[in-house]
Amino acid sequence: MFDKVLIANRGEIAVRIIRACRDLGVVSVAVYSEADKEALHAQIADEAVCIGRAPASESYLNMQNIIAAAIAAGAQAIHPGFGFLSENADFARLAQENGLVFIGPRPETISLMGDKAEAKRQAIAAGVPVAPGTDGAVAGFAEAQREAARIGYPLMLKASAGGGGKGIRVARDESGLKAAYDNASSEAEANFGDGRLYLERFVENPRHIEVQVLGDAYGNVVHLFDRECSIQRRHQKLIEEAPSVFADFADDGLRGRMCEAAAALARRVGYRGAGTVEYLVDASRNFYFCEMNTRIQVEHPVTELVTGIDLVCAQLRIAAGDPLWFTQEDVKLRGHAIECRLNAEDPARNFAPCPGKIAAMHLPGGAGVRVDTAAYQGYSIPPFYDSMIGKLICSGTTREQAIARIRRALAETLFDGVTTSADYAMQILSSDRFRRGDFHTGSLENGDFDEEGKTAAC
Repeated sequence: MFDKVLIANRGEIAVRIIRACRDLGVVSVAVYSEADKEALHAQIADEAVCIGRAPASESYLNMQNIIAAAIAAGAQAIHPGFGFLSENADFARLAQENGLVFIGPRPETISLMGDKAEAKRQAIAAGVPVAPGTDGAVAGFAEAQREAARIGYPLMLKASAGGGGKGIRVARDESGLKAAYDNASSEAEANFGDGRLYLERFVENPRHIEVQVLGDAYGNVVHLFDRECSIQRRHQKLIEEAPSVFADFADDGLRGRMCEAAAALARRVGYRGAGTVEYLVDASRNFYFCEMNTRIQVEHPVTELVTGIDLVCAQLRIAAGDPLWFTQEDVKLRGHAIECRLNAEDPARNFAPCPGKIAAMHLPGGAGVRVDTAAYQGYSIPPFYDSMIGKLICSGTTREQAIARIRRALAETLFDGVTTSADYAMQILSSDRFRRGDFHTGSLENGDFDEEGKTAAC
């Protein structure tokens, strides 16, 4: 195991990784921007290094500063968390070139799966179902027009180098193709420095179901079953659960097929570390490869609670050279878990970010309740980064018990001084529609939970 690990991230995921390091007896080194001097991760790590000014481009995205901090601190490895540089192959390669272990897949794997068109080709080769679309990125709008006519409408235009819901637009007919192409390409260029797009048949009202995988450096791969991530707003997940309620609806082997396909893809690309294979699933229970995230996911805690496997500790152990210490047969599903993201934003003002000082707060506890957060009373949420300030994760022996516990946890969650998404989440989780599992990725945008949830929450 490593002696010292630098954490190239901030917020609740940095705190989560610090805790995993402590569990394994590893010294943790936090990095922070000038805006994060008082952040929790900078205060509780064994060591902390300032790496630049507030803008992420000058701090958490500054590869040279992070590498220099790791070398100066005597760290042996870098954990990138999620977001920022976590799926940047150049950063992983730079770490290796400087004698540092990147806690994640090899740079070649990140590049392979980070190119969404190439990832789709790998999925096809591994026998994973894919939606009809282009074989790779189109050369320009003229080619997009030709391919759209071949594929048929409605279709999605997706950033080839993208992820996290950025650089995606839907064209429902030929008249909307040009605007969708221009908007998706511009967003992709702004977020990834690469405006290339590929086209894919749009799956109407799909479920978003993903499978967690772990692989070691010796060719061993296991899956840790599935997660339901269909409660989304503008392609950003808000509520996640494990296992998928949709996979439970029929005893048709859907869960097994999705999990086996994810493991097959991970084996094909020689995957090392924690990764997630994401699918879109239609109403007829056909599933299609969406993308592979080559990092730890925000929603990883629900998988931890239903399998008993600490995914961040697993990342550290695998990166340090340990072979997987369990087999697929050892992984069992136990109960149900639900996660709710807490964002400092105002749903009443179109989810506008709400940075500011937390004057007072109370976080829930009790049986089956876990809170992952970097927030504390007196902390000032900076305006420079993502609005997520924490996550509530609740588990139970049944889905019904997990729902009851996360509603209890939300009712006990109090923030004074900043507006959060807690009441909005309660509205969703209190609805009969959520209890029934009757939702898809477009349910929030359609307003399916609005009136029903308001009534149920009263």
